[in-house]
Amino acid sequence: MNAPLPLEVTREAAGKAYDAVSRASNEVAGRLAQRLAAETTGEVLFSAADRGRYATDASIYQVTPVGVFLPRTAEDARLALDICRDLKVPVVPRGGGTSQCGQTVGAGLVIDFSKHVRGVLEVDAERRTATVEPGIVLDHLNAQLKKLGLWYPVDVSTAAQATLGGMAGNNSCGSRSIAYGNMVHNVLGAQAWTSDGALHTFGRFEAATGAARAMGERVRDLALALAPEIEARWPKVLRRVAGYNLDVFHNQNEKPYTADGSVNLAHLLVGSEGTLALTRSLKLQLSELPRAKVLGVVNFPTFYKAMDTAQHIVKLGSDGSLTAVELVDRTMIELSLQNPAFAPTVRAALIGEPEAVLLVEFAGADRAALLKKLQELQELMGDLGLPGSVVLMPDEGPQKALWEVRKAGLNIMMSLKGDGKPVSFIEDCAVPLVHLAEYTDALTQVFRKHGTKGTWYAHASVGTLHVRPILDMRRNGAPEMRAIAEEASELVRKFKGAYSGEHGDGLCRGEWIQWQFGPKINDAFREIKKLFDPLDLLSPQRIVDAPRMDDTRLMRFPPTYKVIPLQPALDWSPWDVQNDPATERTTAPGTGGDPARGFAKAVEMCNNNGHCRKFDAGTMCPSYRVTRDEQHLTRGRANTLRLAMSGQLGPDGLTSEAVRDALDLCVSCKGCKRDCPTGVDMARMKIEFLAADRQKNGWSLKDKLVARLPDYAATASRFAGLLNLRNRSGLLARLGEKMLGFSARRSLPQWQSRHFFNGPARGASRTEVLAATRPVVLFVDTFNGFFESANAQAAFEVLQAAGYTVHVAAKERPDGKHLCCGRTYLASGMVGEARAKAAELLGALQPFVAKGIAIVGLEPSCLLTLRDEMTAMGFGEPAQALAGQSLLFEEFLAREAVAGRLDVLVGKLKPLDQPLLVHGHCHQKAFGAVSPVLDVLKLIPGAQPQLIESSCCGMAGSFGYEAKHHAVSMQMAELSLLPAVRAAPGAIVVADGTSCRHQIHDGAQRQAMHAAVLLARQL
Repeated sequence: MNAPLPLEVTREAAGKAYDAVSRASNEVAGRLAQRLAAETTGEVLFSAADRGRYATDASIYQVTPVGVFLPRTAEDARLALDICRDLKVPVVPRGGGTSQCGQTVGAGLVIDFSKHVRGVLEVDAERRTATVEPGIVLDHLNAQLKKLGLWYPVDVSTAAQATLGGMAGNNSCGSRSIAYGNMVHNVLGAQAWTSDGALHTFGRFEAATGAARAMGERVRDLALALAPEIEARWPKVLRRVAGYNLDVFHNQNEKPYTADGSVNLAHLLVGSEGTLALTRSLKLQLSELPRAKVLGVVNFPTFYKAMDTAQHIVKLGSDGSLTAVELVDRTMIELSLQNPAFAPTVRAALIGEPEAVLLVEFAGADRAALLKKLQELQELMGDLGLPGSVVLMPDEGPQKALWEVRKAGLNIMMSLKGDGKPVSFIEDCAVPLVHLAEYTDALTQVFRKHGTKGTWYAHASVGTLHVRPILDMRRNGAPEMRAIAEEASELVRKFKGAYSGEHGDGLCRGEWIQWQFGPKINDAFREIKKLFDPLDLLSPQRIVDAPRMDDTRLMRFPPTYKVIPLQPALDWSPWDVQNDPATERTTAPGTGGDPARGFAKAVEMCNNNGHCRKFDAGTMCPSYRVTRDEQHLTRGRANTLRLAMSGQLGPDGLTSEAVRDALDLCVSCKGCKRDCPTGVDMARMKIEFLAADRQKNGWSLKDKLVARLPDYAATASRFAGLLNLRNRSGLLARLGEKMLGFSARRSLPQWQSRHFFNGPARGASRTEVLAATRPVVLFVDTFNGFFESANAQAAFEVLQAAGYTVHVAAKERPDGKHLCCGRTYLASGMVGEARAKAAELLGALQPFVAKGIAIVGLEPSCLLTLRDEMTAMGFGEPAQALAGQSLLFEEFLAREAVAGRLDVLVGKLKPLDQPLLVHGHCHQKAFGAVSPVLDVLKLIPGAQPQLIESSCCGMAGSFGYEAKHHAVSMQMAELSLLPAVRAAPGAIVVADGTSCRHQIHDGAQRQAMHAAVLLARQL
């Protein structure tokens, strides 16, 4: 087993790189690491963990590379190519690592362009062109183009993480290819290095010179010689991405590669999957942003009817206004309804319980004309026997929300628990529309024959439907995959389709290229590969001489895969299940055979789709947004855990150094719990790691101070004046940093000698609240009880002003201490002590829960512990019942307002004429609890709350207080939160999280307030 190495081989360490890497790997790897570190400015990653993180993509495959290189400049990439050529080490280019077929994994040097080589080199708005570096993400490019009224229209579902270089290598397509074509139709040129190190400009053939011209002429000669073979064997569909684009010289695509029929040599590189050249830059054809879009969601009683209707719907686009016809089947509808982020959006699109829906989009400059197209769609469905089957979505908001669900479709499909997973290998076969219903019906029968089923979705407009049969790749999945592929291929041939219609060849479909095109064209592909890459240096064994798709030695779960036994601290049994491929039903929790009692299976839910690489308004993943390092990504952390739990990083398993490094910057924001389509909950996984790690290595004094804060808070508050000296003395602050690790550049929370818990007795007794007609229980946490008592007092006053009988949660037998959720103990890995606190709280609150009385809290991280971690501590149904009754302060008020029970309170509120900014705590975002804050603040006359679109504030409990994390904490805050606060100096800032308010205070010198305080102030 390879020993872990330092995370990055730096230039200074170049001299030691050879010894370290060669000792852990081999001599060639050592020389490669040494030269890369000495001769380039890029990041050189050769540790076992780094190589393991880059050994996978979104496919079923895993091939460990020699090493990983992150060039800082294009020149670094060229130098790396030269070094690899000298040492005869293959090169595997990589962007977002979202490939479905294993294109971005390989045994050579993986070159990841996505971190640094991601610039927009030039935009010509008049000619509608852009020249970009290969590592730029599609959404990031389009964000820059939007102000010019332009966009790059190959809108793949992974647009938030897919790089343009990867899209070109794959010949990506996207939902709107019926209107805009594939990647190949939108690339005007490329600069790329061939394996000999020569840089070529690939563009229009008639303008080509030198070696590029010579290569083009040879490909032209091959195409002319094989013209009859091309005409006979080439699929005549838009969606054909297998092999090389030999037909640029003899077009077979239903949409010509160029508008004027000319030949562009750059199109030879598009779809070549990094096997012909290494991209330096791409010149792209842009399109005008549609000024208006409308959407019609057609509900179908049967799947077959939906497929058969697609060919009629596309005829509505004869004027060019139809931009998409996308399928969502019943299985995906059900899975989406189980995701709290997607469920409301999906419900709004349904009429009854359809077996399938088609999303039909029209776009253009004239909104009135588009609304008429929706009317035509309704009329067409009436003519086809389905009147009243269309949900109209003429407005942008609902459209955007529904498209987000559709974009996440491929990943939603992967959220099935158990070892059986939908497997990608025949998912994007493309057939002519007239055969779509027959093809899908026949393939469904094939699945049934093999005891499984497939989930269908995607591009009905162009005859490409993604389908993944459910297979168990740990056991007999490989032979079943082979058998299904062979039968599916016969159907594709019968219906004159393309076996690879969108996601490329890679390890999954490379061996099928000869089947598709025949031996003569396959030999031509081999000659093209040799022409461009005579050294076979670039992504070898892809497209040409590819391995068998079912070679288990290349898979993430080979027959040798074993999990290290573990007794987890939390309950992971819901993941420890098996499933029935035909029905998708799962066995009882705890019956899945996981030696780690469900923890390993929870980790393995990550399918590497890379959704966590997005930079939009969602929460996930804060540390990655700062570092852009794969190890600080939810995907990277999950891979690290999987590798560790299966012994691939050594015998230490969960307590290995690699896991510690990967989870160090995880701020437990729970963003992945909400945003990850497959439900990877890294915040809970970090608790599991902390419990194992600290149990082995012990707790530091800082750990103990943070964890046991609820225990000593009452005593410490008596010495508030003395303890608060630390914030006024630089010497004490520096001493605290040296001894405890708390940053001297941070102020610490201010202790209060007079606080909520030692103030005058207030509120109703237990007996009184149980008998009240409008009861509520206020759970006051440590932070709002001892440090910011005004918040708890304000909440109490607001609830009383609204007419509620308020009981402050307290122990049945007073002992001078308050009730605690156990949050701080969990944050330090003290799960046993957290469980004891939670049990005490659960017991105290049980009578109120039994009566259906709401438990209302102020601090999101504390109250939402009752809805999350407490349900995984083994308390069973009582914890689930408490979770159902636990609400944040604003959630409770918003619920009561909808029920018409807040009229008295609203009548007492004074108008507000100041701007109002709202920052949502990460846990509020994860549980969909930000909207209630906005709704409640709008009850104040004149209030117009504006949400700050931000990720984590960077404090994350004690994280931002730690000296070693201070810089990263501030970088997180500076991404959007602090600039937004500074930009509105006259605004009131509302932030419910204690740590969020502290970050705003330290970083922007502004005093943010809890919503309860603002409401109380307006009474």
